[in-house]
Amino acid sequence: MTVIHEATMDNIDALITGNPVLVIDFWAPWCGPCRSFAPIFESAAADHPAIAFAKANTEAEQQLGAYFQIRSIPTLMIFREQILIYSQAGALPRAALDELLGKVMALDMDKVREEIQASQQQAQQ
Repeated sequence: MTVIHEATMDNIDALITGNPVLVIDFWAPWCGPCRSFAPIFESAAADHPAIAFAKANTEAEQQLGAYFQIRSIPTLMIFREQILIYSQAGALPRAALDELLGKVMALDMDKVREEIQASQQQAQQ
């Protein structure tokens, strides 16, 4: 059985820290593109059991939406090893979502951390 977590302000930290990879769909019940994307998201969750999936209802969780500066929906965010790897508004076709998940899983996270550290050091100079 596929589990899609409900992301809330109360559990977001645990979801991010407790899962090596977390995909969050920020949505709202009144949003047509969000409703169209929902079956794609649910199907991807079923086909990628090694990845955690969560949905954040921006109407019910306005504080969470504000925390992540969600300006349009649907917005997809992907965290890997507690690092935000991807954040973009817009519904994706299934093939594009699968390709994106493949790229996220193929990332060399040591290299990603090195690039983040180098960028932070540059910003401090």
